[in-house]
Amino acid sequence: MTGSVKTEGIVLRSLRYGEADRILHLYTPERGRVSVIAKGVRKAKSRFGGRLEPYFRLDLVLYQGRSDLMTITSVETIAAHHRLREALAPLDGAARACEAVARIFDDGEPNPGVYHLLANELALLDREPARAGRANSLAFRLKLLLAAGFAPHLAGCASCGEREHLVGFSGAAGGVVCGACEASSFPLDADAHAFMVAALGRSLAETPDATPLALSQAERAITDTLEHHAHLRLRPVGAR
Repeated sequence: MTGSVKTEGIVLRSLRYGEADRILHLYTPERGRVSVIAKGVRKAKSRFGGRLEPYFRLDLVLYQGRSDLMTITSVETIAAHHRLREALAPLDGAARACEAVARIFDDGEPNPGVYHLLANELALLDREPARAGRANSLAFRLKLLLAAGFAPHLAGCASCGEREHLVGFSGAAGGVVCGACEASSFPLDADAHAFMVAALGRSLAETPDATPLALSQAERAITDTLEHHAHLRLRPVGAR
């Protein structure tokens, strides 16, 4: 169907196209991930100015013609997130957050909760750049797993239900496992378990810190979960 569509959107990625255009990958609350074209945006007198950069949150009017790409016809800035661009850590955190959303959620797969989660993450990194770091990135990825239906089982053994003696994590089983079911798992210390539980249960602004070992184990748990259930691998967060 052709016609105009009004929507909010967050710019995940921007690519040069032709002599003066850009193709943008957006995440929107009603349509999920979409690709659009901004015609003439790279001209010096473009009416869009600098409002279509990655990590901007926007109010948009898009025109759906016969092409697979919708065309941006109007744009207003909701949040530009200028401060997160002033230091490497928050900028890197924003890039990894947008990449994770783009990789985990396909085109035409709307999830308003994911949109607002990403908006909150970018706003947090802009408002409090010092919060950027490994713990924040891992907490964001855990919340994405929850939104995608892949949240690891943490309340008891994912294999037998035992609630005590939880010593490992198994991506294949879908969560923590006890000593009797630890085959094919890797060790998960109590600190890593506690971090994952807190990260899922608290807001991003309340994400606790943890030891490097606990964060490494939590990242491996997230990686194994994505590999087994979504068949993809994100860039490692690593120590920052």
